[in-house]
This record gives sequence, structure tokens and C-alpha cells, in this order.
Amino acid sequence: MGSFIIEGGHRLHGDVTPQGAKNEALQILCAVMLTAEPVTIHNLPDIVDVNKLISLLGDLGVKIQHLGAGSYRFQADDVNLDHLATESFQTKGSALRGSVMILGPMLGRFGVGAIPRPGGDKIGRRRLDTHFIGFQQLGATFEYDAQSGFFNARAPKGLKGTYMLLDEASVTGTANVVMAAALAQGTTTIYNAACEPYLQQLCKMINRMGGKISGVGSNMLVIEGVETLGGTEHRCLPDMIEIGSFIGLAAMTQSEITIKDCAYDELGVIPSVFGRLGIQMERRGEDLHIPAQERYEIDTFIDGSILTVADAPWPGFTPDLLSIVLVTATQARGSVLIHQKMFESRLFFVDKLIDMGGQIILCDPHRATVIGLDRKSSLRGVTMTSPDIRAGVSLLIAALSAEGKSTIHNIDQIDRGYQHIDTRLRSLGAHIVRV
Repeated sequence: MGSFIIEGGHRLHGDVTPQGAKNEALQILCAVMLTAEPVTIHNLPDIVDVNKLISLLGDLGVKIQHLGAGSYRFQADDVNLDHLATESFQTKGSALRGSVMILGPMLGRFGVGAIPRPGGDKIGRRRLDTHFIGFQQLGATFEYDAQSGFFNARAPKGLKGTYMLLDEASVTGTANVVMAAALAQGTTTIYNAACEPYLQQLCKMINRMGGKISGVGSNMLVIEGVETLGGTEHRCLPDMIEIGSFIGLAAMTQSEITIKDCAYDELGVIPSVFGRLGIQMERRGEDLHIPAQERYEIDTFIDGSILTVADAPWPGFTPDLLSIVLVTATQARGSVLIHQKMFESRLFFVDKLIDMGGQIILCDPHRATVIGLDRKSSLRGVTMTSPDIRAGVSLLIAALSAEGKSTIHNIDQIDRGYQHIDTRLRSLGAHIVRV
């Protein structure tokens, strides 16, 4: 298991281009199962989770052609359904949470699907009810084998369109149901649907394949099922989580960084939330320039009360960036309350930041108050372990700003979501070594 050794306290400088969006890529890759025709995808990030899913598709019989950096062609014209019952499928599928999204396209196209209980970040309970309730409402049956950890779903007579009100605006749940409904008989209406840009990208891709989805970008999707879908070409958006990570990195290390090709209009409230932390930013076309700042001051609410940053379904602030906001606030002037509503274990990494000298009060599993140090004292380097993707990068940002040497173990977690992060940081002047 790898580690990063970081010498902190160095200012960074230069341009960085964000990778393709991890959360979009996992949806788009599963959608290649919707058709027997070729599907070409560009700007796929070279990260562990994406590469695992590509390998899983190959095991299922999908033909895969690597066209160049980030570009692949897929053709699912000879899918091996028997592979669903193998030990290899169980091992690979259970190592990747995104694998659950192959169920929707398989149910819609073949009337059968299976998936082992998926893994992923250890950030608290992440239930799958939204996925399976949606499939049931489309007419599928499913069963869970607690001994093997397998979910089996079947729709031998095909899926039938219906109206459904999702119990939560789950992004992966919405994506899974949308892919199933695209090949169902009749019309499906999904209310309380997720409407993140990545989900919009999936719907636009399916429409280019011959699907009929309306309401894209809203929380009500109407899907007219079609008999078959065709091939297409698709390009993934830049990863908004990585963009937010680079904003926080620039502020914490007092660095001047330009983030290239951001697809700025797809970032939603992300720039404004970091702006409320006092971070200066300048839009330059599709680029985002962050100048070097000696200090940044957290805003307050209009009545002077402490600022609260909380996650919410899109167009609210993404929960994946709360860890970055939290670590960035440790060197700001002022205080902020971080309210992580979605996952009850995601804030537990703050004990590492406290060890580094951060002034943080963990109020409960969902809330933490950060009292900014205003650079009157620096964080100090320590040895720590990455518990999940986003916390791992937050600790990496803290280490790059800290005095002295830090060691981060279990960096496989970081590699799951960030492409060649050490190489790209070194190109900006960071002192980081992978061992």
C-alpha cells in the first residue's frame, strides 16, 4: 500500500487542467451496455475506480479499444450474462460502488441483472433502496442473498413505464432508473430526480443514442421508452470536485494557480462558496485564475452570525467538497460551521487536522466548527492515513501548506478519484514523493 511523503510550506505556481469527471465517467461507462453499437467516450480520467469498471465491462464481454489518452471505444454486442454468477464478478464488483449502475442498463436491455454489494468510501451508510424501489416500480423483481452479498434482479416480461416519486434525489439511483426506463415499454416519469450536471450529461448522451428524455436539468424527468438505442460519441465534463480541490489548494499554500478548461458554467455555486471563504478568483473564459493571497477572511451572514456551509442536492453545494472547504478554513480569518448532512462518518478525519494544529470542534458526526488560524500559526507536518478519497485530498492539501514533513498512508484511496495527483502537483512546484 503506497504512501506520500510531503515537504510542506512551498508556494506553488502554474497551470493545471482538471481531469475528466469521475462521477460522470462511472455513469457513462455503464450506459455503453444499453446498445449493441459502438460508443466512443473521451476525457475519461485515468483513475482506479474508472479503470476497475472498464475491466469489469471487459469481463462481461464488452469489446474495448483504447484510442489514446482518456479515449476509448466500447461495443457491448456480445454480453456474457453467465459471467454475473462468477466469483470474479463478485470480487471486482464488490470493490467498486459505481458497479451498481450496470443493473439499470442490463435490466432494460436483457431483463436480468446481478451485482454484489458494492464497496467504496467508508463514509457511513450508503443505502441502495432508491435504486431497487425504482426497478420494482418499473416491474422488476429482486432478491438479496445475505450470505453471498448478491443482489439479483429480473424482468422476464420487460420493464413498463410508470410514475415514481424517488424517496431521495440520489444521483446514482436516478442514473440507474433512467437507464432502465430508456428501454422500458411506455412512459416513465421520475419526480424528485437528481439534476446534477453529470446526470444531465447521461440524459443528453442517451438522447443522442435515440432515447427520448425530456426535463433534463430539472427534478422531473419524462422518459419515453424506445425499443433499441444506437451508438454515439461522448466527452466527459471536467471534474468539479478536482476544480474545487485546486481552489482550496491555492488558498492554503498562498499560490497563484490557473485552472484550465473548467466548463465554468457547470460549476454551479462552487465558486461562490469558496468566495465566501474570502478566496479571490477571476474567470478568464473557461479558465479560473486564483491569485496568490497572503490572507483570506470568511464572510458572515447578513445579520453577522457565523457562516454555515452545508451540502444539498444540486444546485446546492456538493457534499464531496465539504472536506476541502473545512481544511481551507483552517488558515482563514474567521469561523465557519461545516454541516455534512448526507454521510455520518465523513467528518471523522478532522482528528488528523487537529493533530496538525487546526482549531476544529467536532460538534457531532454531521457538524464541525472551524476557527481559522489567520496564518498566525502554521499547521505542522504529521503522519496520517487517508480514510476516503475526499478526506485524503484534504489531508494532502493540509500537508502541502504545513511546516515540516508529512506522511500520508493508504493513498490508494486518493488514487481512486484523482489522476496522477503527485505528478501534477510536482509540475506546480510541490515537494511530494510517492513511496
